[in-house]
This record gives sequence, structure tokens and C-alpha cells, in this order.
Amino acid sequence: MTSPTLEIRRLTYSDLPQVVAVERRAFPTPWSLAMFVLELSKPSGVCLAAVADETVVGHLICSRYDTVWHLMNIAVDPDLRRRGIASALLRALLERIDDGSGSAQLTLEVRPTNEAAIALYERFGFRSAGTRPRYYQDNGEDALIMWRTRATLAGRLDDIPNVSGAA
Repeated sequence: MTSPTLEIRRLTYSDLPQVVAVERRAFPTPWSLAMFVLELSKPSGVCLAAVADETVVGHLICSRYDTVWHLMNIAVDPDLRRRGIASALLRALLERIDDGSGSAQLTLEVRPTNEAAIALYERFGFRSAGTRPRYYQDNGEDALIMWRTRATLAGRLDDIPNVSGAA
């Protein structure tokens, strides 16, 4: 059996019923429909859908704040994980936000217990640069703050706001 072709494209309002369904299967505290609508309404954000056989199998939401991009949500249908969908979404995001200089600063929060996600982010040049105490409302777990910058791609943390020292 062959794998369906994966298409990464801009997320649309008409995708939201499928996005919310993936979100509910993927996370213990899923985003609401209203949260997705809000992010889609922001002109500076990047909202992507991973589509296979006309079905949304993953999504990515990234907002821009001044010069920093914040990866706010990335999810893949739990039955389809570890097939390169999240990697394809991240590659597509980086293609869209890179201005050619490689200087795009990107940050995210992730559960320290989510080892698969941390490993994925590290493959894309993200490095840990602190924690947000009790960030996750469902269990009070801290969030690991990760950054992808010119410095993290070189193994350093010296261009990350409010962080000093080297990795």
C-alpha cells in the first residue's frame, strides 16, 4: 500500500472542522474553534494545513510579534504520527518566514515530557533556553522554552532575548 501524497498549504476557515477534530485527538487541552478563527484572522501569521487524500491530517499556527515568530500550535493526527508530517509543516513554515538571511527568530513552548516533539524541534535547530512555570493548565506542568535563531543554529544562545551564556 502506498502512502497518500501530502500537500502543505495555507489553512482556510473551511478546514477548521477537520482541524478541531485533529486538535481534540492530539492534545489533552485542545484549542477551541474560536482560537483558530482568531489566529486565521491575523494578517501577519502563518497558518498551514497538511492534507492527504483531501483530509486535514495536521496543522501549524505561527504568529509574528515584532521581529520574533512564535510557533503556537503544531498538531498531527495521532494515528499518523512519525510519518514526517510535522517535519513537512516545519519545513514549509521556515520557507515562508525566511527572508533569505537565515535570521528569522522563532520560539515555542513544549512540554518537557514530550520527548518526541523536543527531538523534532532540535533537528530543526531549536535549543532550550528556559522554562515557563506551570504553563500547562491541565496538569500545571512547566513549559520548556525553545528558540531557533542564527546562534542556536551555530550551537549558541547569545542572540536569544533575556538569555545569557552558551549552550
